[in-house]
Amino acid sequence: MEWGSTAVKGTTGVGSVIQEPEKEDLHKTINDLKAQVAALKKKVANLQCDSKPPVKQLQDKTSKKTKQKPQRPFDFGRFHKRHIALRIAYLGWDYHGFAAQENIDSTIEYHLFEALQKTKLIKDRPSSNYSRCGRTDKGVSAFGQVITLDVRTNLHEGVGIIIKDTALTKPVKDGEAKEINFITILNRVLPSEIRVLAWCPVEPSFSARFNCKYRTYKYFFPKGNLDIEVMRKAAIKLLGEHDYRNFCKMDVANGVVTFTRKILSIDIQPLDDCQYGFQMYEVTVSGFAFLYHQVRCMVAILFMIGQHKEEPEIIDELLDVSKHPCKPQYSMAAEGPLVLYDCGFDGVNWIYDDDNYEQNIRLLQSTWTSHAIRATVVKRMLDGLDVALVSESKETTTTGSTGSTDEKLVPWRDCRERICKQNERLTLGLPSSTHQPLLKRKVGESLEDRIAHFAKKGRGVGSKRRKWTDDSQSGSSTSQLNDRNEGLKEDCSTENIKME
Repeated sequence: MEWGSTAVKGTTGVGSVIQEPEKEDLHKTINDLKAQVAALKKKVANLQCDSKPPVKQLQDKTSKKTKQKPQRPFDFGRFHKRHIALRIAYLGWDYHGFAAQENIDSTIEYHLFEALQKTKLIKDRPSSNYSRCGRTDKGVSAFGQVITLDVRTNLHEGVGIIIKDTALTKPVKDGEAKEINFITILNRVLPSEIRVLAWCPVEPSFSARFNCKYRTYKYFFPKGNLDIEVMRKAAIKLLGEHDYRNFCKMDVANGVVTFTRKILSIDIQPLDDCQYGFQMYEVTVSGFAFLYHQVRCMVAILFMIGQHKEEPEIIDELLDVSKHPCKPQYSMAAEGPLVLYDCGFDGVNWIYDDDNYEQNIRLLQSTWTSHAIRATVVKRMLDGLDVALVSESKETTTTGSTGSTDEKLVPWRDCRERICKQNERLTLGLPSSTHQPLLKRKVGESLEDRIAHFAKKGRGVGSKRRKWTDDSQSGSSTSQLNDRNEGLKEDCSTENIKME
């Protein structure tokens, strides 16, 4: 039966024919639904138009792009090269260390090479004759990190110039040649936490790693409950040439099998005159080279001595490797307060750019303001806790007020022993309620055991080091590679490149 047929009188139930009024209602409902669906489709279409351009616009843009001439690759062969040193500062708290790592882009070196290639100063890392002074660890900052590499130059003569026969740089009269402003163009594309401070032309054979005469680290900390004088007395024992295997992380995998290093100076000085444990201090230590985590381990031992958990003579004991060939197990100091502050070289006269110098000052001032305000907010909260009125009786404060109106209330600081634990979290791990003397603790593997361990695995000593050394030195001249390999053979002291 068709939709328009007349209903049979008296028929009812599911099989009954739809009445004419019911059919009109059904048509109306269907039309309403169709209208709603159309309205929804229109809304969806509008949302899609807001999120991306119409197909026609995309086609127009694509056609315009196809009409443009393809960008010509940058011709590095048109330029001479120049070997330069760059002095770099960075706040490493949010980075995974200085050295580039596979599958990790949050390293300082990653961003440096991104900037160097983006500004067309270098073609790639292998051909840049790259060298670095140190490899700071995750969370460690630097004010005096130094790298050396070959970059393109506008000049055809001068210190560090490497002449290329294919270069099109034309000779100019003396005084007319203008070098590239390396500092400006790099800082424009680098993250704000990484700054190029200065540059200097150096001879092509100059290496940031092997020409470094000394490295200086600073470690910042609040006084807290530390006895600074006894720490100074102990620190003097670290001076000179010693085997520091009990003050570092043994890095046999990177070829470090000798642990004799020379500390040139070490000092602990105040930075302000705050009281009640809030006074800031810095440990400054200089040496030719450092072992992996050496500074942080030395600071951790000094903290134990400053808290009177160990005597200063523990330094003498740990330096006697014939008596203690294995390192006792202890946590090292945190990484955040450590800074590679300076790297010293002979004959390097840094060149600064006035505009960038001022910009770097303003940027660091802005960073300081942000952190200083936060520190001040917390300090004022601590001041408020100090002056809170409490009962003179500690028992009353703990159990609750007795309800007596005659109960005397005084500021907290006047009736309780001051808490000076500002440096409690500067040693990794949770603080222990009891201190186990270092010489009674479990010890790690000996050097001989570590070497045997790697030999058993078939990896060989220095397998990791050879890998990153080959990667970083590919593209270097044969003579430079020979010189560097000689340096590795004659003394592993330069292995501080992977230290803190």
